[in-house]
Order: sequence, then C-alpha cells, then structure tokens
Amino acid sequence: MPSAILSSPPSIAMSTPVDLSHHLSTEARRRKPNPMKAIWKLTRGRPNMVSLANGDPHYSLYPIRKIEYEVASVKEEDPVGSWRQGLGSPSLTITSSTSKSCVVPLQAGLAYTHGAGLPEAQRVVTEITNFYHNAPDHVCTLTLGNSDGIAKIFRLLGEPGDTFLADEFAFSSVTNTPLAHGVSWAGIRMDEGGLIPSELERVLATWDPARGRRPHVLYLVPCGQNPTGSTLSLARRTAIYAIAQRFDLLIVEDDPYYFLQYDDAPGPRPTRPSASRARCSAWTPTAASSASTPSLRSSRPARASAGSPPRPLRRRAPRAHRRLHDAPARLRPDAPRRAPRPPGDRGGWGVRGFDRWVRSLGAEYRRRRAVFLAAFAREVAPGGWASAGPPEAGMFVWIRVHVARHPRFELFERCLDGGLVVMPASVFAVPEDPKWDSVEDPIEDRVNYVRATFAGTEEAMEQGLAILGRVLQEFFVPEEQ
Repeated sequence: MPSAILSSPPSIAMSTPVDLSHHLSTEARRRKPNPMKAIWKLTRGRPNMVSLANGDPHYSLYPIRKIEYEVASVKEEDPVGSWRQGLGSPSLTITSSTSKSCVVPLQAGLAYTHGAGLPEAQRVVTEITNFYHNAPDHVCTLTLGNSDGIAKIFRLLGEPGDTFLADEFAFSSVTNTPLAHGVSWAGIRMDEGGLIPSELERVLATWDPARGRRPHVLYLVPCGQNPTGSTLSLARRTAIYAIAQRFDLLIVEDDPYYFLQYDDAPGPRPTRPSASRARCSAWTPTAASSASTPSLRSSRPARASAGSPPRPLRRRAPRAHRRLHDAPARLRPDAPRRAPRPPGDRGGWGVRGFDRWVRSLGAEYRRRRAVFLAAFAREVAPGGWASAGPPEAGMFVWIRVHVARHPRFELFERCLDGGLVVMPASVFAVPEDPKWDSVEDPIEDRVNYVRATFAGTEEAMEQGLAILGRVLQEFFVPEEQ
C-alpha cells in the first residue's frame, strides 16, 4: 500500500475516455437535473448576493449553535497507541458554530448543499484520494457511508432482470441491496488468493443469453475481502481488468480495508501505495468505479464515504445521491459529521497527519491479528478440527472447519450454546441457481468455514477462541466413537 503510483500504459492513454453510458440503468437515464441547482451555480463567485430564492430556514432557527469534536493528535510516531492509552500530545478540539469564525460554520454544514457533498469536505477527500491513488479522470462524491454509496451505484447501473457478479462468498448486506430492484447475483469461484480470473472468464464466455443479458457489473473487495480476508495480487488484478475490458464489464471496487494491509517486515509502512498494492483504477482508464472510505474504520461514528466514478458517470452519481437521499430535514443524517472541520483544513491533521494515523492504525490491527493467531494456535489448532492462515488485510480470519457434508449450522448453534458468536460461511454464500449453475460442485459443499474478527479486545479473542476449541472438540469427538 502506501511508494510509486503506477503510470498509465501508453496503450490506454486518457485522451480518449471510454463511453460507459450504455451501462446506465433506465432509472438513471430518466433522472433530470434540478433546474434550481443550475440557478445556484450562476451565483458562485458573486459575493454579497442578496437571496430571496432559497427555501431553507435561517440558521438562527437551528436548535444547535455549536458542535465540538475532540480529535486525536497525530504528532507522535504511534498516534493510535498514544490515543488508546491516553498518552502523548494533547488532543485537538475542532469546533463548528454559528457565531465564531471556523472553516465549516454550522450555517453551511446544516444547509442545503451539493449532491457531491459539502465542498470543503469534498476537497479534503479529493486530496486524500489523490495522495494515495491519483486515479486518472475521476472525481470524488461524498455519500452517507460505504453501503449507501454502493447502493447508489447499483441503482445507477442495474436493471430488473440483470445479473451482477461477485465473489462466491460476499458481504450479504451488500449483495442483498439490489435484489429488491430485480437484480440477481452469480458468484465467481474463489481460492485463498480471492477471485479466480479464469473462473470469471469462464462464466462470461459461456453465459447463456436465455438467462438474461451477460453481466456487465463485477463487485469486488480487493483488499481483506469480507468475509474471507483474501487480497488480490497485482497479477490477478491485471488479469481481471483485462477480462473486464474484453467483456465490457464495469468493476465496482469496494475498498474499506485499504488502509488495513499488513506487511510482514517490521517498521513503518511507506507513505504511498506500492506497485503490488496499487488499485486497478490507479493505472487503468475508466472501467473501475471505486467506493472507498478514506475515514475507514479510524472513526466509525464520523464516517462518510467517498466514491470515485469515472468521467461518463460523474454527473449521474451526484444526481442519484440528491434524488435518493437529499433529506428535506435540516438536520439530515450526515450533518453532524460534515459540520466540523475536516482533517485537512487549517488546524486539522492534514493529509500527512491522516497518513500517520492510518499507518499507526494498521500497525495496531497487525498486532491484534498476531494476538488472534497465537491464541488460535494454542486453543484451536491442536485439535486438528480447524485451520486458519493470516489474512493480508482487513479484520477477519476465515477459519476452515475440516469436515465435508456435515450439518455445519448445528456447529454454529453449538457455539451459541457455548457463549460464542461467529459468522457461518452460509450467510455469505451467493445463492446459486440450479437451472444454470453447476450441480456437481455446489457452493453448499464449500461452506465449512466460519468468520471471526480480531477487531475486538485481546480478552475477547482469548475467551472466544478457547470456547471455539472446546466446542469443536465436543462436536467432533462423539462422531469418532
């Protein structure tokens, strides 16, 4: 992750962007721009305008006059550790109010704004995105969070009767999203390295038109895939992108764990993406639309995602956001987190400070991963009933239970009875259609996994894995007697 950004190969120069308009859904094509927004654009750059045109209440009627956030200092080498232990430099206080001078006053933060997000926040997110990715011909659009951004992308691209592609095990909250709009899924076979490019090519090349039009959207989590924890290598990303170009496939890249990538070598990580971890969109033209979260897991309560749509979709994405979630109430869901000064303005972290925080955050999660794996080796592995490897990114360990055609949900219930909650693989399995998908190797025969997290406390990991080891022993030993 964070040395050199790959440059665009000469064969894919950005002077002739790809026309992606045929990927838009009927709903997206039918959306019309708000004529009032066009009028407001005319007022930009004209100071001291008297407005009798706006429809929002005066800020003196807001029930909030000031919001203060206490934010961690990033002056230390390990700001996350210092913050967690209450050590180090004093914290920063970021204030937004209606009475005092501040970067984002409440009268701006709580008022109507642009579909792409509050301009100040959009500028900071763009700075962060360019610092890490420098994706060509992209813009940033703020949303209410990763799930919100992904849902809007699916609405932008999906038609009733369409089939989207995803890893055969995927985060069910995301894959459930387009179902209500008549979009179904086809899972692509995975291994320890994530999605298998040859399987993607096979599904596209052998697609039966009787099933509907060939899929034109691929949803991917390239780093620390949820739930399997797999990370796509540069070779696989290159292969997947080549297939996408060949079959006119849009890649929706969901990358919430980009900053939680773990190097085995000790010491701090570099401050720019390395070649082996660079995103496809950092060196390809316009076939990838990313929906990343610069705030990541570093501040979940203050989380606002940013999507980076390519040029042909850049006007449609903000328009979709305005139509679906431009709330009529003044105190809309994202207002409190947009009002305070974003980390990047005067007195805030700045991009370098943000980079120091996420590098420190990655080191903390790497430490917790080590605690989890050590406890697993001590409490679970000796029984021989399960195995797990270290994920290269993310916050999950994909634990393989060594059993075939076994009532695995019963194992999940045994865990619950023992006082442990884990996520069974079955809740992540992309459903297969027996009419079209293979019946010789169904996904139901590959759900002998559970997902466990190392994002919690050391005490929770120690206790939970002790319970898992005991439950596995009790679950399997009677069958051998």
